[in-house]
Amino acid sequence: QVQLMESGGGTAQAGGSLKLSCVASDYIFDDCGVNWYRQTPGKERELAAHIKPNGATYYADSVRGRFTISQDNAKNQVDLEMNNLQITDTAVYTCAAGRLKPYDCRQQKYWGQGTQVTVSS
Repeated sequence: QVQLMESGGGTAQAGGSLKLSCVASDYIFDDCGVNWYRQTPGKERELAAHIKPNGATYYADSVRGRFTISQDNAKNQVDLEMNNLQITDTAVYTCAAGRLKPYDCRQQKYWGQGTQVTVSS
C-alpha cells in the first residue's frame, strides 16, 4: 500500500527554520513530481513548492527565497527546508504525488497525513 509519510513539523520562532521530509513507501515518485501543499483553517490549500524528477522547481511567491525543495531519489524522499519562517507560514503541510487521472499531473493520487508547522513571534 502506497504511503507518503511527512516528518519534521513543529514549532519555530519567527525568523527560525524547520525542515520537512516526505518519504514514499511502495511507490517511486513519477514524472509528475512531488508537491508540498499547505493549508490553514478557513483558507484554500496553497501549493507552496513543487519539484520534478529532473530537478525543476516551483515556489509560491509567498515562500520563494525562503523555502528550498529538494529530492533524494535513492531514498525516495523529498525535503522542504524552510528558513526565515514567518507567522504567516503557520499551516498544515502535506506532501502529494502521483496522478489521479492518466496523463494529468494536476491532481495527485497519493497524499500524506500532513504535519503541523507553527511559527510564533
